[in-house]
Amino acid sequence: MIRKTALAAALVPFLLATTHSVSAETIAGAMAKTYANNPDLNAARAALRAIDENVTIAKAAMRPQVSGVAEATAARRTFDKDQCVESSAFGCIRFGNRTDTFNSSYGISITQQIFDGFQTLNRVRSAEANVLANQEALRAQEISILLAAVEAYTNIARDQAIVVIRQKNLEFLREQLNASKARLNVGEGTQTDVSLAEAQLAEAEALLVSAQAALKSSEAVYFQIVGDQPKNIKQPPTAKRGVPRNLDQAVAAGLRDNPQILSAERSVDAAGYNVKAAEGTMLPGVSLQGDVFKSVNDSGSTNDNVAGSISARVTIPLYQGGAEYGQIRQAKERLGQQRILVDSARLEVQQTIISVYTQLEAALASIKANEAEIEAANLALKGVIEERNVGQRTTLDVLIAQQTVLDAQERLVISQRIAVVASYSLLASMGRLTVRDQGLQVAEYRAGDHYQAVKDKWFGLRTVDGR
Repeated sequence: MIRKTALAAALVPFLLATTHSVSAETIAGAMAKTYANNPDLNAARAALRAIDENVTIAKAAMRPQVSGVAEATAARRTFDKDQCVESSAFGCIRFGNRTDTFNSSYGISITQQIFDGFQTLNRVRSAEANVLANQEALRAQEISILLAAVEAYTNIARDQAIVVIRQKNLEFLREQLNASKARLNVGEGTQTDVSLAEAQLAEAEALLVSAQAALKSSEAVYFQIVGDQPKNIKQPPTAKRGVPRNLDQAVAAGLRDNPQILSAERSVDAAGYNVKAAEGTMLPGVSLQGDVFKSVNDSGSTNDNVAGSISARVTIPLYQGGAEYGQIRQAKERLGQQRILVDSARLEVQQTIISVYTQLEAALASIKANEAEIEAANLALKGVIEERNVGQRTTLDVLIAQQTVLDAQERLVISQRIAVVASYSLLASMGRLTVRDQGLQVAEYRAGDHYQAVKDKWFGLRTVDGR
């Protein structure tokens, strides 16, 4: 943890716990609000729920296909005037020059796929693997958005600190301007000293306005990500929970638990099943079909009848224009691509972990150096002021010494922000910046619950949540 000296705490009071700590927003609280409110995260969850339905869609090919069929036929027959409609012993009987008939039938047809070269089975397995891949992708997005909340929180803490530093600098420069004017009035100073103090004061006012504008911008970003206005933000410490002891542990944990790697591995499984499904198009297929129909004529006679049939069909693919071969080769290339992406994900995770780990170490070292620099700069500033008071230094020397203090204070704030973000980035790269790992006080979204609810549904128009 970062040890603050008494002098640094006096110069940068916002780094310490305030009297409003009860109502202050913690970094964990900000992450919990983000997890519950962020619209991008909620949209990603909805997208995953849609992907869950692919398993049900794939399983449909295993189930019977039932269709209702109705058919109606109307016919009219016209006769010539000399045409005999019906003959008898008395000659030709004519009933008119036309006849109308109307026949109808209705029934039901059921088709059941018995065997399709394991295509459906492998498509279902591919869909299941794809769901698991997208669950990991969702976890990666949750981690990314929680890290964005950390960055937004620390940006406000940094900008608030810089505003306070520049306000105090402005107060100091006003005192120096008044002192320069007083020295001029008693003949100990010059107009040049007054002008230098006025110029430095004007620059400090501009810097303060710039810092206030940066703070407002950071607050807007915070609201966009977290979904709530920032309240009493205070400087957070570096992450503690789940932080590894050394770089080797961090890399090992990242290669094991990072969701980007796990998602890529699940995608390899899905692509492998797609290859098997494509190869299944070369195998025979067997299906059964049953039909039941009732015919009705317009005379209401006993000619109405019910007919039923059942048939089995065996299809042996011989040649389909070469499309089946192209699909198999295509599926194999995509499988190879997914395997390469796994290697790419591992290398990216390893590089990110090493980068943020070294960045964290450098930031912690910078903090110690900045604290020592502030202490030395303040002692030097006091000495320059005393020497100026006895005529051994000029106002310019005082302003330069004050600028050194100001720069050191701002560097400390920036280093602290870098250290905090780097520590949480390390957890994110390891796959540990999650609700469960960080113990956030918010209900965890369980993606598997929706999947279990819909994977075996046979019918129904409403979603799980009733829409």
